[in-house]
Amino acid sequence: MLPSESRLRRREDFATAVRRGRRAGRPLLVVHLRTETDPHGPGGTVPPARAGFVVSKAVGGAVVRNRVKRRLRHLVRDRLDTLPAGSLVVVRALPGAGEADHGQLARDLDTALQRLLGGAPRSCNPPGTDTSVSRNPGHDPGGSAR
Repeated sequence: MLPSESRLRRREDFATAVRRGRRAGRPLLVVHLRTETDPHGPGGTVPPARAGFVVSKAVGGAVVRNRVKRRLRHLVRDRLDTLPAGSLVVVRALPGAGEADHGQLARDLDTALQRLLGGAPRSCNPPGTDTSVSRNPGHDPGGSAR
């Protein structure tokens, strides 16, 4: 079980993490991470990282959804100390998470967190890299004769 101070409960916190945070998608889950620019809360204390979970009916019935939530809570609890202080994490389970075992969920969660906490997202290109297509209107990239 997650400690009480590490749980997301308010709708606004979920919305902040999802709308303003970074996202990493995996086959079984999507992780949203919002790192606070000023982690100091009221009184100058540093709040712990907090996590919340979204498991819809698309994952399965009530028993399956609760099992997925328990597994995800356990996995996130073990990884809370790797998250920046004051950060908000929302883990959204995708439909395949209901049939996945604990190890598969752990791999997807670890990969998503590494991507969010590590370097740049995969879609970013390093500075100075030219990935543009030739914009020359007279240029025929297929090389066909006219």
